Amino acid sequence: MENGFLIAALVYVVACLALVLYLQKQLGKLRTKVDALALLLKEADKQREGFKRELHELRSGTIGVGKRVLELEKRLVAQDARIDETREQDPQARLYTRAMKMVSLGAGIEELMHECELPRAEAELLLRLHGKG
Repeated sequence: MENGFLIAALVYVVACLALVLYLQKQLGKLRTKVDALALLLKEADKQREGFKRELHELRSGTIGVGKRVLELEKRLVAQDARIDETREQDPQARLYTRAMKMVSLGAGIEELMHECELPRAEAELLLRLHGKG
């Protein structure tokens, strides 16, 4: 009976050792997977930081472009105002603007000459330049 107990104890110890070896092997596999996941996480963090930098650069660039567009819009409005002011100051330019508008509405040479007090040659030229056909 004592031999049976020793054999049982020996079988128990061998089984425990086998279980410990199996668990160590599984633990090694898990550690390998954890290391691989940690490496992937580091790479993902690097990519995220790179994307973060790129996004910051894009935002900065967009803000700069927006400021330049606003500046150009202001300059364009100012130029338009100056052009309008110049047109209003020059009575001859207003006369030609009126004549071009009349041409676009279908006025003929005689009507241009009479209404805008233009010489025939200028009326013909306006019709050729701005006429519909």
